[in-house]
Amino acid sequence: MKIKKYKKSEKGFIIVLAILLLLVMSLMGTTLVVIASNDHEGNKLRDYNQQTFYAAETGIQEAKEYLNQQVQKKVTLKPYDIGSLNFCKTSFFPSLSDNMSKVKAIGPNGSSARKGWASLSHLDSNSDTTEKKRLAKYQYEWFITQSPDSNGNTIGSGLPKRGQVSSTSSSDTGISEGTSYKQSSGSTMEAYYYTIFSCGKGEGDIIVPIEAVVLVPQ
Repeated sequence: MKIKKYKKSEKGFIIVLAILLLLVMSLMGTTLVVIASNDHEGNKLRDYNQQTFYAAETGIQEAKEYLNQQVQKKVTLKPYDIGSLNFCKTSFFPSLSDNMSKVKAIGPNGSSARKGWASLSHLDSNSDTTEKKRLAKYQYEWFITQSPDSNGNTIGSGLPKRGQVSSTSSSDTGISEGTSYKQSSGSTMEAYYYTIFSCGKGEGDIIVPIEAVVLVPQ
């Protein structure tokens, strides 16, 4: 009788242990699924942010090209009211004042503020339909101001900021991001500081604001 009681107790213990092991394994499996899911979402979010940053950079490059064209045409640039913006709000940039009467965007003399807005889908005409739809979800918008002063104003006393740009070549006139500007050999000239403000907008309405300071010869 004692032997039978021992065996029944042993069987009961094994069943309890098996249930506990099953519970532990289920919890571990659930935890792994949650971790894998979070990793996947995290990777997807990082990819969205990276793609949106690329969109913002595209805006910077487009604005630089616009400035280069104005330099080549010897167009005089003047500050104007920024007007309406689609998603690249001035409040995204701490370097700009909250007082919009002191924040102006530049454009050709006698015209209005020049701004850019487009999606990435127009940049690659060779993409298939699926890729174009994906690229269409990423947009960029940019505007240009005279580089703001310490108060965030882009117009007023001491603006535009001035700098000297030096020549290193007899060709290739254009804007510069440094202190060297290529014009005629051995010459220097005055240049104004301008700041390009660009935002990328991606999936999930992620917005990435960036800015770049350039020197524009006068």
